[in-house]
Amino acid sequence: MQSHRSRLKKMVVTATAAGALVISAAAPSLASSHREAPLTAADPQIDGTDLYAFVSPDAPDTVTVISNWIPFEEPAGGPNFYLWGEGVQYDINIDNNADAKADITYRWTFETTTKNGDTFLYTTGPVNSLDDATLNVVQTYTLERIAGDGTTEVLATDAPVAPSNVGKAAMPDYAKLRNEAVTPFANGEGKTFAGQADDPFFLDLRVFDLLYGTDLSEAGADTLDGYNVNTMAIQVPKADLAVSGDATANPIIGIWTTASRPSTRVLNADGTATTSGDFVQVSRLGNPLVNEVVVPLQFKNAFNGSKPEGDAQFLPKVQEPELAKLIESIYKMPAPATPRDDLVSVFLTGVDGLNKPANGTPSEQLRLNMSIAPATSPNRLGVIDGDNAGFPNGRRLADDVIDIALQVVMGELKNSPNDLGDAVDANDLEFVAAFPYVALPHSGSDAATAEVADPAASASAPTGNAAATRADDDDDSDTSWPLVALGVGVGCVVGAGGVALLRRRKASA
Repeated sequence: MQSHRSRLKKMVVTATAAGALVISAAAPSLASSHREAPLTAADPQIDGTDLYAFVSPDAPDTVTVISNWIPFEEPAGGPNFYLWGEGVQYDINIDNNADAKADITYRWTFETTTKNGDTFLYTTGPVNSLDDATLNVVQTYTLERIAGDGTTEVLATDAPVAPSNVGKAAMPDYAKLRNEAVTPFANGEGKTFAGQADDPFFLDLRVFDLLYGTDLSEAGADTLDGYNVNTMAIQVPKADLAVSGDATANPIIGIWTTASRPSTRVLNADGTATTSGDFVQVSRLGNPLVNEVVVPLQFKNAFNGSKPEGDAQFLPKVQEPELAKLIESIYKMPAPATPRDDLVSVFLTGVDGLNKPANGTPSEQLRLNMSIAPATSPNRLGVIDGDNAGFPNGRRLADDVIDIALQVVMGELKNSPNDLGDAVDANDLEFVAAFPYVALPHSGSDAATAEVADPAASASAPTGNAAATRADDDDDSDTSWPLVALGVGVGCVVGAGGVALLRRRKASA
């Protein structure tokens, strides 16, 4: 089998002038939805990076939704580590009747307590429990379930946040702290988690350096290796998400996250800030990579404040994808003819026979068919390689959305099979087998070496939807082409679009 590096050297890259075109078009997007718009780049606490939703592999009567925030957290990021924003409404929204409006909202609001303001330290000694006095800066949160009619149920109060992983001296057993932060719902029908985790998104972004300057030997490294994010997650019964509580008759749901801040913020001379006014939505995320290239620069902030019910305005950007034109121009790979109606299904409607609701309002959401059981052998390419439990039917942690995006945008569904990819097929750390599934955050005491996950959770290889997997065939891994930067954008939105679940260009390898 050829190595990625030897394969990549076979790629033909055109002049760097063409490369500059790609960088100019895609530079504002760094990864998935990391720093995707001017306002979120300036306000990382409300920058939603990724959204995942899947039927829980170890609890198949439930659904797990994971929402990540605050991109590019350096593990040794002290003395001020990574806090959730106070006065922010962090929401996971569920549309269960396909009207493009939230029928259920799970809302987190955070509070911060500093025990000793006369020290600069985040921890004043070893922290062995979240209750220790040595954890100087503490965050807690309230989680509410808000129905479409405004009825509110409090699911957790004063729930503890797992802190940033300062290092082995300050937090000798971080896995214990993580486990203490998993909180059952007050009604006993679910669980919640908020805290730091390894960033589960994986891809190679160095291609922004003028397409490697034609030196393709650099390709194939996970650019997000070593970075952390803040994670909020819930695991709830399917019945709690479905219309009338009937997940059998009504299995399809749409999901997106938002963050909202008060409309007015006044900075005071003493260093404090005063907020007032109605809450205004300032961040939004459904499918990965939507706001990067589908949405033009001039509308990126507006998209973050928009509602799914108005998403038909972005239809032309889906039907005439810039990404396909760039790949065709630079790599001389023919793109399918436009308009690309094959790319519309995930972005606005859902996929026929998979997760398209009847009589739905066109809208951009991450759609999940809860009736599809977790895969026993998950495939990183999801639906396009025969695994209907994967992206774009929801999104699992190990789904390789970049490769999926590239292959579909360049004609996978238009009788133009290809094996495009970025030569990064899995996360830098293995995901764990139990809620909240994300890997433990990298330790600040050794930013170059990943923290070992909880032995009890990872003693055996993770299984089910959240597991990292290399189940794709050898032919795919042998022929992956390094087009990751080109995939950051339209590809992943539409990349899942119009996925044909009953056919695949390779029946076997």
